[in-house]
Amino acid sequence: MKGTALSEALRKAGLRERMPSRIDKHVLSDAAEALVVYAWLHDLLTLEDSVEILGKTDSLVEGLTQLLLKVKERIKLSELFPVPY
Repeated sequence: MKGTALSEALRKAGLRERMPSRIDKHVLSDAAEALVVYAWLHDLLTLEDSVEILGKTDSLVEGLTQLLLKVKERIKLSELFPVPY
């Protein structure tokens, strides 16, 4: 996937400001991928959720933005209400 689409989606989702200022699009796209993988690994997002979110838009960047917004929302909720082990 093009790093440009992921880095743009990261910006549009309001997550760019959480990153250091002097990093390139490749690092930003890696960060976006890492957030999605983190959500999958911690059962905050399913593959089905991802496909549904991405399928709702015609634009790759908009779909990725919506996906990152969902990840952002669910990570915050999981921090407030951790799953007991």
